[in-house]
Formats: sequence, C-alpha cells, structure tokens
Amino acid sequence: MTTPQIPLSTGYTASSTTLDIIKGTDLTGKLAIVTGGYAGLGLEAARTLASAGARVIVPARDVDRARRAIVEIGGGIEVQPMDLNDPASIDAFARRIVQSGLPLHILINSAGIMAAPEITRDARGNELQFSTNHLGHFQLTLRLWPVLLRANGARVVSVSSMGHRFSDIVWDDINYEHRAYDGWSAYGQSKTANILFAVELDRLGREHGIRAFSLHPGGIVTGLARHIPVERLQEMGHIDANGEPVIDPDRDMKSTPQGAATHIWCAVSPGLDGKGGVFCANSDIAALDDGDLVSSLEGRDRRTSKVAPYAVDPVSARRLWNISEAMTGVALPR
Repeated sequence: MTTPQIPLSTGYTASSTTLDIIKGTDLTGKLAIVTGGYAGLGLEAARTLASAGARVIVPARDVDRARRAIVEIGGGIEVQPMDLNDPASIDAFARRIVQSGLPLHILINSAGIMAAPEITRDARGNELQFSTNHLGHFQLTLRLWPVLLRANGARVVSVSSMGHRFSDIVWDDINYEHRAYDGWSAYGQSKTANILFAVELDRLGREHGIRAFSLHPGGIVTGLARHIPVERLQEMGHIDANGEPVIDPDRDMKSTPQGAATHIWCAVSPGLDGKGGVFCANSDIAALDDGDLVSSLEGRDRRTSKVAPYAVDPVSARRLWNISEAMTGVALPR
C-alpha cells in the first residue's frame, strides 16, 4: 500500500509564484528554519516567509557568503553556522535552537547537491549526495524535535525532485561499495529518500501536530546544476544561446519564484491542514505515477509531475528510517 496521492485541485498551476501562494498569509510570531536558504530556491523561500512576518533562520556552512546573499535581497533573515555534512555542527545548531525556548513552526529542508560526477564520502564514509540530501536533514529534524513539538502544529517540508525516478533506494548498497558509482542514480536515491522520510516522519509526528511533506519544485537552473556543463544544459534546452535559463512552466522549466512556490504552499497552505506524508508538485498534491525508472534528465517527460509508488511506500519509509537511525546514531526520544 502507498501513501494516498489525491490532488486537491487547488487552482494553482506550474506558473504560480511564491507571491501568489503567500498572498494574505500572516506569519507574525512564527519561526521558520530554511536550510539552503541563502541561494536559489531556498533563498526565495526564506525571503517569502520573512515577507509574511516570520522570523527566519538560515543555517549555513559559509556564514559570510550567506549573509552577503541575504543583504542583497534586503535582509530580515538571520544566519547561523551549520554544516549538513558535520554531525557535530548539526547538533550544535539544533542545541542553540532548542535552548532558545522557542517553538519551531516551519522547517524547510531545501539544501542539497546534485549529480556529483565522482564519488565523494563524508567523514563517516557515506556517499555525499545521500549524506547531504538525506542523512544531514534526518539528523537535523530529529534534533529539532523538541522545538517542533512546542509549536503545537508544525510542518516539515523536504525538497525532493522528479529526479527520484532515477533510482529507488538500493538497500544492499546505499553507499556504492559494491557497484559502479553514477552521479544521477546517487542523486535519484537521495531524492527518493527525501520522499520516504516525509512519509515516515508524518506517521510518527501526526499525533503531536507535526505534519511532513515532500515536493518537486520544477526544473530550475540554479547553482545546483554546477556539475552539468553549460553546453550540455544548452543541448538539453535548459539554457538558451545567450546563456539564460529557459522559462517554460508547462514543460516544468521554471523561474525561481515559480519553483519555490510549492515550498511555500506546503509550509503554509490551509488546504493541507489535517493532511501529511504526501508528495507535492505545482502547489498541489501530486498524483501517483507508474513508477518506471529513467536514467537521466533526457530520459523522462519534462512535464511529469507524478510520484513513483516506491517513493511513497510506507513499508520502505519505515525501513529507511531504521537504516538512517543506524547510519547517524540519532533517534527520536522513546
């Protein structure tokens, strides 16, 4: 059995922007944390939440760079040090938030890396895309559990991708110890993990008022695509002859405000009250797909906005949760 994926017919489209979603929303007195909140989609999400009155904290490995980026858009966002690949750094950041006594209403796990061409491992020996995109956020979320509880109604938003169709979790070799490394399959595995994480987190959190969601933002050319040569992006139709991103929402090629719209929708939409564990796209709950795997960006229909069944399977979600606890040494309070 899979998580129900029943679209709500919200009226939003692929062209909807963060401005469309946040209109009329007052987040005064709310605290939000946005990882990756100093660049690309994360920065747009952080800016939008702050514009609605939220206090926004952005954890960043490079604090100076993050502060410069935020000043350029007018400030209003606080930066604190944290490295998603350093367990001690994650713990230190979370400890500061817990000790503040504040409730945490919105956690958007947006930071990530994509399609690293050569295998790299973190200090614990885990493949870096899985470590950064999933394990770091897993540890962060669990360490922030006490402040999520304090909110008496919190949302955790995991930014996944249609790239989850590049790979299911390869359970017997997550870290590429016995198979050839491929940057796209590693990315896909980590994005499937983001979705499964939301499924199980929602199951565990719903009785405490903590609801979890995952999403596909769309195809946006940001720093995330730094491992893809410009010439390749042009061949694929993502960048025009002048080096500018091609914006065509109907083909899932979006601007940054269009891409971050679903972040904001998952974080604040009253239409999701009482719901959770679902994968979203285009500011709506996505329908279920046939789940066929593809091998690269060229190998899928760019207009696809559905989720593969294996990525919302509750049994797999619990299995991944248990594995993630073992890999990080972090668990929820029993």
